[in-house]
Amino acid sequence: MSKPILLSSPNLEGNEKKYIEEVLQSPFLAAGGSFLEKFENGFSPIISPYNLIALNSGTSAIHMALVLLGVSAGDEVICQSFTFCASANPIIYLGAKPVFVDSEEDTWNICPIALEEAIKDRLKLGIKPKAIIVVDLFGMPAKYDDICAISEKYEIPIIEDAAESLGSSYRGKSCGTFGKLGIFSFNGNKIITTGGGGALISDDVKLLERGKYLATQAREKIHYFEHHAIGYNYRMGNVPAAMGLGQLELLDEKVSKRRSVFTNYVKLLHLCTGLSFLEEIEGAYSNRWLTTIQIDEEVSGFDREMLRTALESAQIESRYLWQPLHMQLAYKGIPYYGADNAENIFKKGLCLPSSAHLTLEDQTIVAKVILNLYQKASISNV
Repeated sequence: MSKPILLSSPNLEGNEKKYIEEVLQSPFLAAGGSFLEKFENGFSPIISPYNLIALNSGTSAIHMALVLLGVSAGDEVICQSFTFCASANPIIYLGAKPVFVDSEEDTWNICPIALEEAIKDRLKLGIKPKAIIVVDLFGMPAKYDDICAISEKYEIPIIEDAAESLGSSYRGKSCGTFGKLGIFSFNGNKIITTGGGGALISDDVKLLERGKYLATQAREKIHYFEHHAIGYNYRMGNVPAAMGLGQLELLDEKVSKRRSVFTNYVKLLHLCTGLSFLEEIEGAYSNRWLTTIQIDEEVSGFDREMLRTALESAQIESRYLWQPLHMQLAYKGIPYYGADNAENIFKKGLCLPSSAHLTLEDQTIVAKVILNLYQKASISNV
């Protein structure tokens, strides 16, 4: 192969370079500037009536959401276990305590049954969780009919971690808008990128204004530096916002291409028994950020590590699914509710190359490696 096939690499195919050049010719390189405002306003058609402020990472956005909900030392926050650590770490930054919950098998996201079990048990212990962090894993919307009903029943607000699901929706409503607060990530491997960055989302204008104030070091609007609260240096700069605007203008196209990548894999690998793909539940529309597969070793004759190694030998990048946080040493001793769904999904899963600019030829190369491994395993089992 002349070049490696990467898991999820960015592609600058719009006005990114043009907009960045405009910024470089202006005095507004840091926070503030016209492109930051244009980038934020560009989300209005997607998330209306919600509003958005751009920050320097999705992790910062989760931290800010927790701060705005009044989470502090000693509080508990329920968090999906099957996710990247950035969903949970900000809870610990504040001296609060995560309570991990299992996933359900249909979307791989937080299980409503286990969620309610966790809430009831914490209430019996005299502890009411301050928030629920729900993650739209790999771009797949969670079961929000059930989750939002539980949130309302127990009056515990939702923070929607939509880091991976910009462009996804559930029953026609955009991901990022199902909670009191939502977040996006614009890391280099996401649907759109600012090189690194994130956003905080809410339909509560006053809450979002408070977030913007705190994200700019809680600086008072006067001609000298005065602070009435402890703030954070979390605002996005004008240069990454310019890149983000160029990316955002092509969001629909990027989502469409990622969905085509998923469809192509399903067609290319349909003869490979023992492999399965995550399907959309009724009402869900996934951006297909990453195409993931589950491998039934007893049927396919190979496991995820055998496949990962075979792909790596062909210069093809793949990746395990997120290891559930309750299984990791860093979170030892943290309460966990549910069964072993998340653990089983993790043990059988692999992410395949899914870049929006991945060609059918590239995907065919990936599929050939998988099919060759499948054929070898079939012969050895005869």
